[in-house]
Amino acid sequence: MKLGKVVICGVGLIGGSFALALKAAGRVGEIIGIGRRASSLQEALALGAIDCSSSDWAEALRGADLVFLAVPVGQMRGVMQAMAPHLAAGTLVTDAGSTKSDVVAVAREALGERISCFIPGHPIAGAEKSGVGAARADLFQDKRVVLTPLEENPAAAVARIENIWQACGAEVSCLTAEAHDQIFAAVSHLPHLLAFALVHEFSQRPDADQLFGFAAGGFRDFTRIASSHPEMWRDICLANRPALLGELDAYMAELMRTRVLLAGADAAGLHAMFDAARTRRDEWLKTLPVVGE
Repeated sequence: MKLGKVVICGVGLIGGSFALALKAAGRVGEIIGIGRRASSLQEALALGAIDCSSSDWAEALRGADLVFLAVPVGQMRGVMQAMAPHLAAGTLVTDAGSTKSDVVAVAREALGERISCFIPGHPIAGAEKSGVGAARADLFQDKRVVLTPLEENPAAAVARIENIWQACGAEVSCLTAEAHDQIFAAVSHLPHLLAFALVHEFSQRPDADQLFGFAAGGFRDFTRIASSHPEMWRDICLANRPALLGELDAYMAELMRTRVLLAGADAAGLHAMFDAARTRRDEWLKTLPVVGE
């Protein structure tokens, strides 16, 4: 099924990649970009991610089949409030927010009786670099996209969003908003928080330049995601604060157990922990698609 007109709010890495993927799949007629920064929209135009840009929701939404909201979750309220009065009856809306319970609450408030048109989503395909300059048509290939459908969503509307993501190369799964937020607090939000914290802690030391001067592959790999978009991750951490605090507390308890092993020179205990962690990680890696296949 081909979309006639798609409006993308926030044409950065995710929004730009979504646009390029739709174009590469031949599944869209026209893509309109809308956002805060004229410079970003101009770059998206120059890169061919969008066909034109607009600063007027009424104009942008006229005749639109789909709206894709790819903005930080902290901006969702303002965006949805600005968009809502101009939504036509047949226009579907989905998003790329990394948290879902807060976005759903904002959507219910902003859209009111039109809430059935909003199918919440989260593509698990980010990168440490942001901006449309980093966008790629294959960003979602073999990546997971999680939808958290609402009870008001018609089955046909959910199926249409699933089909759109599949056309972009993604594997679609469905969760409740609550389950989504709990899972991603553990496997995504906590690792980002830890990476930012470690780099920040090193940067505050008097010998920071020396430390970074000797840092190599291990430090680079562990802290890669600390190059992610600060505004986006600030909003994610605050939006999912209860679940993230629980995961942070659990991790701090594990660190304390590790400290006890280290302080006690418990070679057997450290070896057992390291071996169990390596085994479980290696098992997980075997489930991932091989790059290039």
